[in-house]
Amino acid sequence: MNLLWLRQDLRLDDHPALLAAVARGGPVLPVFVWAPEAEGGWPPGGAGRWWLHRSLTALAGDLRRRGSDLIVRIGDPPAVLDDLARECGATALFWTRRFEPAAREIETRVEERLASRGVETRWLPGALLYEPAAIRTAQGGAYQVFTPFWRACLRAGPPPPPREAPGRLPAPATWPASTPLASLGLLPRPDWAGGLQAAWQPGEAGARVRLARTLTDALAVYPEARDRPDQEGTARLSPHLHWGEISPRRIWDAVAGHVVAADDPRRARGAEAFLRQLGWREFAHHLLWHFPHTDAAPLRGELAALPWRDDADGLRAWQGGRTGYPLVDAGLRELRATGWMHNRVRMVAASFLVKHLLLPWQVGAGWFWDTLVDADLANNTLGWQWTAGCGADAAPFFRIFNPVLQGRKFDPDGAYVRCWVPELAGLPVAYLHEPWRASAAVLASAGVCLGVTYPQPLVDHAAARQRALAALAACRRRSP
Repeated sequence: MNLLWLRQDLRLDDHPALLAAVARGGPVLPVFVWAPEAEGGWPPGGAGRWWLHRSLTALAGDLRRRGSDLIVRIGDPPAVLDDLARECGATALFWTRRFEPAAREIETRVEERLASRGVETRWLPGALLYEPAAIRTAQGGAYQVFTPFWRACLRAGPPPPPREAPGRLPAPATWPASTPLASLGLLPRPDWAGGLQAAWQPGEAGARVRLARTLTDALAVYPEARDRPDQEGTARLSPHLHWGEISPRRIWDAVAGHVVAADDPRRARGAEAFLRQLGWREFAHHLLWHFPHTDAAPLRGELAALPWRDDADGLRAWQGGRTGYPLVDAGLRELRATGWMHNRVRMVAASFLVKHLLLPWQVGAGWFWDTLVDADLANNTLGWQWTAGCGADAAPFFRIFNPVLQGRKFDPDGAYVRCWVPELAGLPVAYLHEPWRASAAVLASAGVCLGVTYPQPLVDHAAARQRALAALAACRRRSP
């Protein structure tokens, strides 16, 4: 009997741990252990739990169609897996390696406990294109700048081609007891997930649909359209990648061939840009592997002394999309409704929290963690530290996005703002990104009453910028 411990690899296609378990011979018992307390302070947030429920449901169905099933248990993974191995007479345990600090610790404990009584334990790659420990600088250290990191990855050669899922899985003669999925309490009560339900199809089949749409619709326009929140220019594969419903090797295999497609230079450029974004995901995990403290502390320690503010009202306004800056508010409202926010708007919204409101980046990271369906510790950490200027390859802290200019540039017709901030939909585009500049007559004709139907700006951009720069100067004076 072989146990297959599933966590963030909820698929059957291109699954090295599954294939290794099948190749060893004998029945394969897939098991998922619900252990939020084992995630080191980062258990799945509300949106992530909703996704996980749907993804496990889809995976169980896929397993049953191949003659297998999914066993669900609750508890500390080393104890649960040890008990299950004793119960079933399992002699081997396979799993896909994870790279978050708490996950690494749990894997060590699992390995020690089961190996101590003779159970073969084996982890396999499957979450990334390149193992973080395998990509090193010439001096043997970790990369902290993306471009040379990605060049090193490309020099390492393409990843192995993906492998198909087995047609049938060898099943045990009798199945052990399984906890009903509903008992995990993953779905929200009361149910606020209607928008997520409408926007997403969790599971391996949904991931394949997203990839196919990317290849058909998005690749040719990707370099330009990926920065436009008013267009469907991104793949939206990130939640599927986080939960392992599709392997990065499968995506690479589908996209990489277009890089050298001489018959369509636009698709070739789009494919190269798309793979580069996949590289950012690799970079995020590389950094978290080498600098595991950065999920809560800045990589650049000299910025730890920034004099952050305590502004509960400002935080609530930001979370609720009521800052008075339409592009920022549109992003936060899209997030609450769908569990996702366009990447360009993520940067603007994050910059607003950290630099306009001078609130700690960790607060924003926590909010994104709870509300994003693609909440991923490595990506979330890299993104917020990049915005706060305290991470690897980060934007300098003094680079402060102007939400008005960002809106004009990336939502030029105002379609994104009109969608998510409908109370401003009647405004002419000239005022849509800065309604406070519109005359009383223009506001009235659009049905807008600032301070009533839509808030006044929480802060003045120029004044907030000066305050942020003053905070940076104070931090530098404090740093040794």
